[in-house]
Amino acid sequence: MLFRSLKALKHAHDWPQLLNVLQWISHHPRPNIYIRQIDLPDIHTKFIERHKSLLIELLDIILPDDTVNIEATGVKGFEQRYGFRSKPALVRFRLLDPNITIQGLTDLTVPAQELARLRLPVTTVFITENDINGLAFPVVAQSMVIFGLGYGLQTLKEIGWLNDKTIYYWGDIDSHGFAMLDQIRHYFPHTESLLMNKETLLAHQPLWGEEHSPTSRDLHHLRPHEMELYQKIIHHRYRKNLRLEQERIGFSWLKAVLFSLELTE
Repeated sequence: MLFRSLKALKHAHDWPQLLNVLQWISHHPRPNIYIRQIDLPDIHTKFIERHKSLLIELLDIILPDDTVNIEATGVKGFEQRYGFRSKPALVRFRLLDPNITIQGLTDLTVPAQELARLRLPVTTVFITENDINGLAFPVVAQSMVIFGLGYGLQTLKEIGWLNDKTIYYWGDIDSHGFAMLDQIRHYFPHTESLLMNKETLLAHQPLWGEEHSPTSRDLHHLRPHEMELYQKIIHHRYRKNLRLEQERIGFSWLKAVLFSLELTE
């Protein structure tokens, strides 16, 4: 009680505006608009952003349970928790077949929801973390490459048409690279790994680096040969905190592997 009293005193100057925001949201539950669109005197987007933590405490008290999404937590989950629209997750991709464009465009960044509605004439989808890998990826017929998402791979899980495509994931050969492979395979179990094997690792030994903050968490969606390599990496069988970054792999090595998969000529 004392803690809340002190917090109330700390925000004494802001209480008239805070009460106006609380009243507005209680009268407009789950409004499906951006916070920017709340039209109240003396209240702007930055005011609400600055007071999200306090507003969460108060809104959870005054709002009916059926208007609060309890699965969305913390300041980052404010919009989803109370039914506001949030900045859309963006996906960048390149069309790798010169015969496939969108009004002449081949390199696009679009909201994930819009990508989910596209019907692209591709049969193969490559996913890679590194931007330069995505930009330099060679021509492959009826294919596209998605890049730059990192651990934001959950952005792709609602893109239903990916279930019908051949998917290759290419990440760093290190603990986090395999964790991301495990993540994408959780959404799309048919995903194959690309250039994440022992042969590629050993062929590029002079280019090995160090992973500064490795993970050792349990992964449940790796194939046996991937799990074997992951275990060797996290147990330092080759070198402590071993990392082979994807952009260090020779471009000719990439093209040779694509050729062996009968994806390029």
